[in-house]
Amino acid sequence: MKVLIIAPHPDDEVLGVGGTMHRLAAEGHELVVAIATKGWAPLFDEAQVARVRAESTEANRALGVADLRFLDLPVTKLQELPEAELNKTFGDLVDDVRPAWVFLPFPGDRHEDHRQVFDASMVAIRPLPEREYLEMVLCYETVSETHWAAGAMEPTFDPQYVVDITDHLEAKCEAMRLYASQLKPAPDARSIEAIQALARWRGSTVGRHAVEAFMVVRGVYC
Repeated sequence: MKVLIIAPHPDDEVLGVGGTMHRLAAEGHELVVAIATKGWAPLFDEAQVARVRAESTEANRALGVADLRFLDLPVTKLQELPEAELNKTFGDLVDDVRPAWVFLPFPGDRHEDHRQVFDASMVAIRPLPEREYLEMVLCYETVSETHWAAGAMEPTFDPQYVVDITDHLEAKCEAMRLYASQLKPAPDARSIEAIQALARWRGSTVGRHAVEAFMVVRGVYC
């Protein structure tokens, strides 16, 4: 099975899907990760951009990703791009990869990039006959983005599907440690302790030691 994980920024894929990615790779599935945005000067200097990209390459390699792609869209400036151009970027990606499963950021996340990537991706995966290869579309939660939404005033992350990552949580944490520039000390949401706590708490709700939780956008039993 071919699996596509779309991440607005480097590290979103590890935070939201890292354990599942490691499990799927171990089970022999082919993973494609697309990092949507790239930092630009003066908001981000070239050295920082290069460092994060190198970290992303190492982290995804550690999780067993076969194909890592950088789409190089301007971070925090997606709203300035023509909608047709943004939609085409993700449409071309989906048509090229032809994934059975797709993982997307949750549209209720605090960061506007997450919302815009979700919207453009939803156009890319609309259920057309020629995209019958699509079987499952899931939204993941990203610590420090999903949980900063305004509660009842915005969409709430309410998962209906989980993946047991008990044997893969440490691999997820190791991959996140490779994103050294993005890590924070506890109790920050982007700490190893917070990542572990979320996985274990989600796991406790379904009688497992650790899981990653997802919202189902669409599922087709094939």
